[in-house]
Amino acid sequence: MEDPLPEQMRAAATALLDALGEPGRARAAYPFDDDTARRWLEYRPRPRPGACLADLDRAGRKAAHRLLATALSPAAYAQAMAVVALEEVLDRAEGWRRGRHSGDYWVAVFGDPGRDDRWAWRFEGHHLSVSMTVVDDQVSPAPIFLGANPAAVRHAGHPVSRPLGPEEDLARALLDALGPAGRAAAIVADEAPGDIVSATRPQVSGPIAPLGVPGDRLGPTGRALLDQLVALYLDRLPPELAAREARRVAAGPLHFAWAGPTGPGQRHYYRVQGDDLLIEYDNTADDGNHAHTVLRRPASDFGADVLAEHHAEAHR
Repeated sequence: MEDPLPEQMRAAATALLDALGEPGRARAAYPFDDDTARRWLEYRPRPRPGACLADLDRAGRKAAHRLLATALSPAAYAQAMAVVALEEVLDRAEGWRRGRHSGDYWVAVFGDPGRDDRWAWRFEGHHLSVSMTVVDDQVSPAPIFLGANPAAVRHAGHPVSRPLGPEEDLARALLDALGPAGRAAAIVADEAPGDIVSATRPQVSGPIAPLGVPGDRLGPTGRALLDQLVALYLDRLPPELAAREARRVAAGPLHFAWAGPTGPGQRHYYRVQGDDLLIEYDNTADDGNHAHTVLRRPASDFGADVLAEHHAEAHR
């Protein structure tokens, strides 16, 4: 059965470029072979390649959001929209000094989605970066970054906003289920790193050491929670893509590592690594109320896997 997702992305990207007109299209469209622009990852509030949503009209902005929605499950799309809305919350908390704006997100398309067999796109801004590569009608997802600042807004002790709460809560449940010996193996440092270790590098080379506790050393409850944690990140993708990635990850080993104190409200970090899988989470800035999360495929980010298949087939 033919996968409908590549065609959905192709149609949405073509509709976006049609909606932009000029000069919006000129800002959004790049050659696929512009690797500097295409292999880009930036989750800080900085200039980046693409057309800024704040500069687009209503039709252009809606087309950009429809393209983004093809890459995310309904739950992950809701998280992404909460991240975007937090720009206004953060701007108010900072006394409006930096002029943060919920329109400060950029969309870029690489290649011609209507005609090319190799093309890609990205939706990105502060605390949100989603990159998709489509080659020979195969979708290669990653990197996918979601952050939140503030990570939690509370009133009278209750959360009003906590977009990445499940990512923290499930990891804490896993840590609790490990028991003393498992926790000793999983906790690789007493202090959390200042940020996710993979940072904004376009390529992550090799596993990040130390690996932490192997999944096959966990008891039934711990292993089930580790699988649920991986599924939480993979389920950011549309169901058919998430299922494909889950089958791939299930075939290899997994490791879970934690750094920092284990109590809530303190600066902490964790990562999960598997075959061509890197999940990172940190909540270390602003006294543990500023979270970053990323789903990466170190050997396949930015479509390296499907491009390798494409080139091998072309030279066969």
